[in-house]
Formats: sequence, C-alpha cells, structure tokens
Amino acid sequence: MIIRKMYKFENAHIVRDCSSRRCKTSIHGHSYRCEVLLSSNFLDNAGMVYDFGLMKFGIKTLIDSFDHATTIYSGDSSEYKNDIKKHSLRWVELPYNPSAEQFCRIFFVMIDKLLNLSDMANGEKEVKLHSIIVHETDTGYAQCFRDDAYNENMGVINLKDIKFSDEIVKEWQDQKLFEKLINGERFKARSEC
Repeated sequence: MIIRKMYKFENAHIVRDCSSRRCKTSIHGHSYRCEVLLSSNFLDNAGMVYDFGLMKFGIKTLIDSFDHATTIYSGDSSEYKNDIKKHSLRWVELPYNPSAEQFCRIFFVMIDKLLNLSDMANGEKEVKLHSIIVHETDTGYAQCFRDDAYNENMGVINLKDIKFSDEIVKEWQDQKLFEKLINGERFKARSEC
C-alpha cells in the first residue's frame, strides 16, 4: 500500500546552464508542491502504513527548510553566493543546480535516511520511501525513485555537501536534526499531534 503526503514551499533559485535563458540568468521563484510517497506491505497497530502525524517532525521540517528561502548552487561564483547570503537570512546551498529533478533526489536521500534511522513506536513495519514528486509549476514536475536518488550517473548526493543557513536551523525543533542524519544517529519516531 502507498500513502502520499503533500507539502508546499516557496523557493527562489537560478538554474545555471539550463536551456531557458531566463532561468539560467535570473533569480526566479516557484510555488513548489512536494509529494512524499511511503509504502509498506504491513499496517501498524492503528491500521496505518505510517501515521501522517509522524511525518510532521522530520520530513516536514526538512522540506519546510526550503520555504521562503533562496537555493544556491555551490558551483556558482563566490560573488553571487556571498551576495545572496548577505541579503537573505534563509538560504540553502546545494552541491547541484536546484532543478526540480535535483530537489527530488535530495529530498529522497534526506527522507530515506531519516526513515532508515527512525525507531518505530506503533508496530510500523518495512515502511519505505516509494518516491518523491516535486511540482515546480502547475504543469511540470519531476518524480524520483530509489534508483534515481542513488544513481551515480546523476551525481552522488552527499548530505555533508548541503548547507542550511543559521536562520533555518534555528527554526528546527531539533537543531541537531541534520547533523544527526549525517552522523547516522537514531531517531525516535514521534508525532507533534
């Protein structure tokens, strides 16, 4: 069975080297929708694959980190990166161009690792991240499956290469969340409900 949860975030970026002149030369924004699809062949003690309330802690926190932020490609010029960081409190620096495809892959790796490090508390079994869908516009989206997220031909996603501004980290309920992900520390699956 598959369950799906939708998250929304507003984000600005430049996608260098893309075909569209406007997109590769000017900061622009999108009203993104991110769908997280989880699957399992089992139901928990409440008859659920995974309680939607559990998704409010880590998964929502990670995706919400991109809301009202500027996403910066680490391969861009130092001048551009420093200017964005100087004039925006909320920024995320990624090792890849911030395309919908790369957002999908990065969200997949972060959430997959979070789920794998979570100690389930209500009889959840074999909960897996099925896929991530990132809608960049009303008519355009990218969908990432496990093979895409870990495809070396598309570049290896290393969480250590992702940087969140101090302003974003301050808003996290657990300000060590991303550090724990990088270090492989266990999480207790918990709900904010």
